[in-house]
Amino acid sequence: MIQDIAPHHYHNEYKPVAPDKKSFILAYNKERNILLKKDGETMTLPRFEELEGRLSNLYENYIYLFSIDEEHFYLIPELDTSLLSEYQFETIRFLRIAQPQYLAFAGVTGYQLFQWYSKRRFCGCCGKPMVHDKIERKMFCPSCKNEEYPVLSPAVIVGVTNGDKLILSKYEGRSYTRYAMIAGFAEIGETIEETVHREVMEEIGIKVKNLRYYKSQPWSFSGTLLFGFYCDLDGDDTLTVDHSELSMASWFNREDIPDEGDNISLTKEMMMSFKDGKA
Repeated sequence: MIQDIAPHHYHNEYKPVAPDKKSFILAYNKERNILLKKDGETMTLPRFEELEGRLSNLYENYIYLFSIDEEHFYLIPELDTSLLSEYQFETIRFLRIAQPQYLAFAGVTGYQLFQWYSKRRFCGCCGKPMVHDKIERKMFCPSCKNEEYPVLSPAVIVGVTNGDKLILSKYEGRSYTRYAMIAGFAEIGETIEETVHREVMEEIGIKVKNLRYYKSQPWSFSGTLLFGFYCDLDGDDTLTVDHSELSMASWFNREDIPDEGDNISLTKEMMMSFKDGKA
């Protein structure tokens, strides 16, 4: 999956340090694009040394994000990209296939933080400008004392099984047209297990039992923290598809599960795990 970047190590502790010449710059725009240099599927991110002499306040106008190994990554908001004409904006979706994978993971993780910071410039309570806290990763309003921490959206990926069969579906009205499994966001006041039962019933109209937690995944493309579960059919296997959410859903035998697309997602890993008889 995209976060599996070993032998590299991701450090998200909020311990800001000043950038040096070799530190990486992450820059984005509102069209879901990231600034990089592309050669086929290979990506390169700009470094601070490339902006020296071009941007006067380079070492002042930045936000520390995280580190991978000993390399630090910083967000520069509203970067004048003409200063880096050798780089161009590419869609965030390119990071699904980009190499090296640790830079792709850095790029999409930085994008989630960029989204959060962009929406926290002003206080949602009193409208006054927010400031960066010096100790924690949070935004603070000096006027009304409101505090804002990074937001995560918990969601489930559900592999519904019936013996050697698994339910696969396709989303309705989306550009993503490959097969997926049942998925949905947790609602306020429910457990993640209750989310599984509710989403399965809402999207395909069946009951499930024997929930088995598989693993989780941070999915920064949508700001989501995914929880993967397998579960068994409980009762009638007739599907009633909610076509406002899904264009189709059907039972697939293990051997018929398609192997398509990249290997960066929890959905793909769970589908292949079932296909290979490991779940």
